[in-house]
Formats: sequence, C-alpha cells, structure tokens
Amino acid sequence: MPPRRPGPVAALPLRRPSGGGPTVHLVHPGALAPQVYRTLAEALPEGVGLTVLDLSAVPEYGEAALTGGRAETTVEALADWAADLTERQSTFVGWSFGGVVAQSMVERLPVDRRPERLVLLDSIAPTEEYQQPDEALEPSLLLSWFAMYLGAKRGRPVPVDPAALVDRGVDDGLPLVLDAATASGALLPDTPLPGLRKLYDTYVDGLLRNNRLTAPYRPKPSSVPLVLVKAERSLIPEDPTLGWHSLAPHGLSLAVAPGDHYTMLTRPDAAQAIARLVTPA
Repeated sequence: MPPRRPGPVAALPLRRPSGGGPTVHLVHPGALAPQVYRTLAEALPEGVGLTVLDLSAVPEYGEAALTGGRAETTVEALADWAADLTERQSTFVGWSFGGVVAQSMVERLPVDRRPERLVLLDSIAPTEEYQQPDEALEPSLLLSWFAMYLGAKRGRPVPVDPAALVDRGVDDGLPLVLDAATASGALLPDTPLPGLRKLYDTYVDGLLRNNRLTAPYRPKPSSVPLVLVKAERSLIPEDPTLGWHSLAPHGLSLAVAPGDHYTMLTRPDAAQAIARLVTPA
C-alpha cells in the first residue's frame, strides 16, 4: 500500500514573529496552496509574523471540493475552528471566502481578544445580495473566474475576453479558455479538453461549497472597523465594497491591490500594498 499523503497543515507559520512582535493570522479557503502568501510574509516589517489558517485542513470543508461541493459544516463551526488556532490578539485577515469566516471569527471571540480591525482581501460579503442559489451562478462568470485561477495556478496569465464568454455554456466556453491557456503557455498545446473539464468541475465544486455555506448564514455587523482590499481585476468589479458596507457600522476603508483575485496574493507590488494594511499599528 502506498504511503498516505500528509494532509494540509491547519496553522502554517510562514514567518515567525521576533522580539515580541505581533502575528498576522490569515484565513485561507484553499484553491491555491497556502504557500502563496510567502510574498506577503516577506513584505511584512521586521518582527511581524504571518500564520496561515488553512480551512482545507478541516476534512468536512476540504474534501467537499472533491465530492460534489456539499460540506457537512457551517460558517460558524469553521470560525470556531480558526479561533482556536489563534493565540493572542493580532491583525486578522481573510482572503475570498476566508474573509467571511474571519469576520464571523472576530464576532465570536471575547471582546478582549478582538483585533483593532479586520482586513478582507477581495472577499465577497455574506449578505442577502450575494446569497444566491447555485443556478444563479452563470457559466460565463464561472469560466472567467476559472481562467483567472488557471493563470495563477500555472504562473502564466490566461487572457480571455469576458465578452466572448457571454451567453456561452461550459461546453462552448471552455474551449476558449483552453485556446487562451495554450497560447499563453499556461498549458501545453496537446492538453486534452476532458482533462481541463475535470479541473474546471473541481474548481466549480469549491465555489459551490462556499456558496452553499454562505446561503443559510446570517452575519452579525462587524464590531471592529473593516478594511477591504479589492484586486484590480476583482471577481465582481462593478461593486466597490463587495457588499461589506452594510456590515461595517464602525467604518469601511477601501484599497486596491494590483493583479486579479488570485495573483494579488503573489505579486510583489500587491504584497507591499497589503503588508502596509495588515501590519498591526
């Protein structure tokens, strides 16, 4: 029997604090390996640590992306799990769906353990506006997001004109993604379409998992100020606050980072911009 591959590390310290410095705790929902935050870790000031809390280490969550996108857990349970991994008051950060979990985590902590602010990296708020049934997720939108993801995964951009995907289903749109990926060098020219379809289906199952976890969730307004860092190519470019304005009675600050939803995590210029916002005062 082949040796079993080790599972994800729940709390991955990419940079340990020194000299009694603080730690930034970042809630990561998977899709990309947690090591993508090494660029951010290197951009933090001397003494500041960075620990990634990887939700994929929760079996009920991580395995759902491989088994149809139905997770036997809740946002609240994930928030409690993440809170148990934090040791002291620090800056909390959440990327994408990780921002939803991070915001819930802050509200479930005792008041004396809550951070001064919460930083959200291109995270869509769990508000009624964005709590949609699965069928509301249009294939053209999902294909556009998948092209971003594929580019980040392969280290080469996959430029697909969103207008070319409008009114196309998966069967019609995925070949356009394949053509763009092979033209840019993100995929080999002989990459079979069925293999790309399998990767696409797994990607979408991860999105459906997060969508289904968000649908019944009713968030509390934030008790701390929020900072939203949108990517230049955000998942929802037309909404400047991604829905967080209604959950931010203590203030919502807006910033922009270079790159798209995925590459904002690895670009050095984006890391510098994010580091300035996540560094504890």
